[in-house]
Amino acid sequence: MMQTDSYVIPAGGKWSVTIQRGKQITFTALGDGANVSLLLYNASNTAERYNMPDTLKAQHTSHLTAGHVLMSDNGRVMASITEDSLGWHDPLSGYVTRKTVDERFGKTSYQKKRNDWYRSGDENFKVELFRQGMTVRDLVPVVNLFSKVFCNEDGELHFVHGHSKKGDVITLRTEMDVILMVSNTPNPLDSSSSYPSVPIELLVTDAAPVAEDDLCVNHCPENRRAFENTWKDEKLTKGGIA
Repeated sequence: MMQTDSYVIPAGGKWSVTIQRGKQITFTALGDGANVSLLLYNASNTAERYNMPDTLKAQHTSHLTAGHVLMSDNGRVMASITEDSLGWHDPLSGYVTRKTVDERFGKTSYQKKRNDWYRSGDENFKVELFRQGMTVRDLVPVVNLFSKVFCNEDGELHFVHGHSKKGDVITLRTEMDVILMVSNTPNPLDSSSSYPSVPIELLVTDAAPVAEDDLCVNHCPENRRAFENTWKDEKLTKGGIA
């Protein structure tokens, strides 16, 4: 029987949860101009986590979309991008800090604004890391879903306003048991004068088995090798290679 769980992450919100291998996580923007920062850790060994340089280098890209995978620092696939309505997600810009939020949107506090105070990705991830038994030393570069950032010929990064619209979706398939962390906070390069307030819906369901003609497996030879590393380790963990 297919299991379905749905969550809404409000603007400024954060969340972390362990998700088993073989699930699909669909992120849906509930308004225009969404951005949600994402991290992945191996649920059974958090020393293994999403690695931005290896992910981009192996797939010869500076952005992420359907067919790409999120690789760990052990050369394994943590999650695959199986569906995407946008065609471009930002793995370069990192998470927004308290200093940037204060300078761009104005200083706020919980004492004055209660739950409407402006959060930062830096603070959100530190809280969730602590909840998952980790520390700030485990904080690594993130993926910013729904944002488009490109680099020009002079090496400058540019944020594209209006990239994501209400109803845009991206779906990840988990290839191992992972700890998922998300922070619904602004992209660091978003120059908007008002703090973004776009909720994000997460829908977790069972994924179909990986087929031989799978888009992500066959995207490039490096992807297939990363999948083979993942499958091999999965079989060894279960007590030997079949």
